[in-house]
Amino acid sequence: MVRTAHWVNVPLLVIMAGSGLQIFAAFPSLGTRGEPYGWYPFHGQPPPAWLRLGGWLAGARAWHFAVGWLFILNGLAYWIYLVWSGEWRRRSFVPRRDARNAIQMLAYYLRIRKQPPAQGFYNGLQRLAYTGASLLAFVAVLSGVAIYKPVQLHWLAAAFGGYDAARAVHLLALVMLGLFTVAHVLLVALHPRSLVEMITGGAARE
Repeated sequence: MVRTAHWVNVPLLVIMAGSGLQIFAAFPSLGTRGEPYGWYPFHGQPPPAWLRLGGWLAGARAWHFAVGWLFILNGLAYWIYLVWSGEWRRRSFVPRRDARNAIQMLAYYLRIRKQPPAQGFYNGLQRLAYTGASLLAFVAVLSGVAIYKPVQLHWLAAAFGGYDAARAVHLLALVMLGLFTVAHVLLVALHPRSLVEMITGGAARE
């Protein structure tokens, strides 16, 4: 179930990212019209065409919302399984248990430390990554729903600081998920066997 949810997320995230950037291209700025956020440096610059999906605003919205529900269902199935099976205990990051191990594992990947720290089925850095990615996905979903129905769910939009702030959070969540994916791929590249095991199962980590 974990591997299935993992791989189902690949096409879903690609489609949602591409269609989301096409929607963003309709107003490629963050903040209210006439008062853009000063911290965002790319105002008025739409994302590159090769990163976008949907062709136009309505087409992108159709892709984004249709696939978004599949993403939510996949996430729910994944977490229901983790809770039901008890798998969440070894995949969830607990600072008191995992912080030191995560720092040591990061030092090992950066070649600062020569030997990896002792670890179980998952190390502290993996648990931090899994938990962080899940939290990012949760924030992305909530902020996406807030900007999808900002009037009907005004309380949710207000929780993010308003429609414009929720829009910024949604884009930042996408960027951070993208960075997580790049880091994930790089770490897999350091251990090529793990890619095969992520597909076949085997006895190794994802």
